[in-house]
Amino acid sequence: MKIAIAGAGAMGGRFGTMLATTDNQVMFIDPWADHVQAINDRGLQVHVGNAVTPHWIPAALPQDVHGSFDLIILFTKAMGIAPMLESLRSIIARTTHVMVLANGIGNIEQVEKFVPGRQIIAGVTVWSSELDGPGEITLTGAGNVTLQPLAGQSDDFFQAVLTAFHQAGLNPIASDDVLAAIWKKAALNCVLNTYTALLDCNVGAFGRLPNHETLIDGVLNEFAVVAHHEHIDFDLDAARQLILAQFAPGGNSAHYPSMYQDLAKGRPTEIDFLNGFIAAKGAASNIPTPVNRLLTQLIHGKEVLSKQSVRIPA
Repeated sequence: MKIAIAGAGAMGGRFGTMLATTDNQVMFIDPWADHVQAINDRGLQVHVGNAVTPHWIPAALPQDVHGSFDLIILFTKAMGIAPMLESLRSIIARTTHVMVLANGIGNIEQVEKFVPGRQIIAGVTVWSSELDGPGEITLTGAGNVTLQPLAGQSDDFFQAVLTAFHQAGLNPIASDDVLAAIWKKAALNCVLNTYTALLDCNVGAFGRLPNHETLIDGVLNEFAVVAHHEHIDFDLDAARQLILAQFAPGGNSAHYPSMYQDLAKGRPTEIDFLNGFIAAKGAASNIPTPVNRLLTQLIHGKEVLSKQSVRIPA
């Protein structure tokens, strides 16, 4: 099949290079001109340990893409989903399926404004990667991807997608309740992304803090109440264990999550689709969420400061 990776950053780059090892035709689509140019000039440079390998996969800006694709995998930031789909309207045919794997909650609803439900595959992944600069990523840890077509598991196209993902080593899992998986991953991100960004550390360093479990529980307890109110099958203990597992040596302990990377580069974060989403849902339903509300406000404060040159007065 012809596969477009819409959002060729850290995670899009990882999925694209893995899928390109199969018989499928892969193309990167990204709005960052320098990134697109670097990929086309010298291949996507992929770091694994001390080794660097170029992956020659064509890349283009959204406005320069023509033709059609069987599958478009959305790996933009949550706030970039609508702009990306708007720019790709001309290449989304009645036979084109759109898979959304972006972090955060509420992404399916955004995609449904552009694509009928029968053409949408919703998912979540615990693979990890880091964007080092234009045309360059570093792979960290291992993972899997949980998927559910809104049209139903018997869909022939979905079965072909599962086969392609298996061949690529992406470890796909077909789910009958992908929302539960999405909220579980969002809970992990509400903890690890937000705290590592605020504390300026990687996952392992956060896990070594003496009060890390107290910090985790402050977020998750509020998350669980909101999830229950939204009729989401959310297992608080399972989410907690998933987070604690990330601290194990050799896993994702060396990883700097995407929110940390965004702030380091002066980019806006996905906080409003994570802790901010929980705070907003809580406010709308009179559910107290003081921890998530404060964390959201702190991240927005860091977004402003990350764009400024702050000096300590002499």
